[in-house]
Amino acid sequence: MAAEDERRERAVAAKPTIRNVAERAGVSKSLVSLVMRGSPHVSEHRRQAVLKAARELGYRPNAVARSLVEGRTRLIGALVADLHNPFFAEFLDGLQESLHGAGLRMLVGSGRWDPHFEAEAVEAFLEMRVDGLVLLSVVPDSLKEAAKSVPVVVVGERDVEGVDIVVDDDELGARLAVDHLVGLGHDRIAHIEGAPSTTAHYRRIGYESAMRSHRLDDRIIVEPGDFTEDGGYRAARKLLSRDPRPTAIFAPNDLVATGVLSAADELGLHVPEDISIVGYDNTHLAAIRHVSLTSVDQPRRDMGRVAAERLCARIDDPLRDTLQTLVVPHLVIRSTTGRAPR
Repeated sequence: MAAEDERRERAVAAKPTIRNVAERAGVSKSLVSLVMRGSPHVSEHRRQAVLKAARELGYRPNAVARSLVEGRTRLIGALVADLHNPFFAEFLDGLQESLHGAGLRMLVGSGRWDPHFEAEAVEAFLEMRVDGLVLLSVVPDSLKEAAKSVPVVVVGERDVEGVDIVVDDDELGARLAVDHLVGLGHDRIAHIEGAPSTTAHYRRIGYESAMRSHRLDDRIIVEPGDFTEDGGYRAARKLLSRDPRPTAIFAPNDLVATGVLSAADELGLHVPEDISIVGYDNTHLAAIRHVSLTSVDQPRRDMGRVAAERLCARIDDPLRDTLQTLVVPHLVIRSTTGRAPR
């Protein structure tokens, strides 16, 4: 045991310290500390000297010790519903880019559309003493308590009190899809509803409202589903087995739309000659040449940047009034929509 303790003591003693870096770079410890915190108040020449010395010594700042001194960890927890959906990945790109510019680092968790996992992930972030939370997911019941501890920004869900919100105008997006299809002569337009959430709710409302405005009340068809490709496939199989079948399907996201494409292909239907399909989110999937999906675009990266701005403002001023930011979608027309079949 004595030999093992001695070995550990030597290993700890061998770790370079901030003093070692300062001596190697020929500067003060306080200046090294400024560089490690990313302070702009250091000349580039001295910054490079400190970074060079740190690399040579293999020095890494002690984040735990720094957080105890500063009273903050500079960590942000980001919880998304589904890491398999490219919409969430593209949103996280915009969020991380802005957080990095503010000197903050991002931790990512997935709720998997499950309230239990959502609550568990939020609790884990709080245990890590994050400086704030960004939720792009179904909001767990524990969020109200979490918001009392740290600043919170919710994205996509609008019926949440006491937090800043960034949300797409889902009703407008759905209307854009229906208006486009009606303009192509479609009157049997079906909608696949997403998993239970305010996002799915307002997209359904937008679809039904648009159908009524075109006097197609009796043609409204809503098939229950979720936000996954497999869910889109299963819902499309049911819709396309109807007699008469729909001539167009409005999906709640691009993943569901790809499932609809698979179902149509399996049934020998041609897109858009036999069936037109509209997705939502305009992710990179929609732009792939052999997919070429007409899709409602919500600015994912911009939403990430706005969420970061709202969170940083809340961290700086916890008592400021909460804000709801509504982003405006637009329709991107590609090859999956065409004139209604006779």
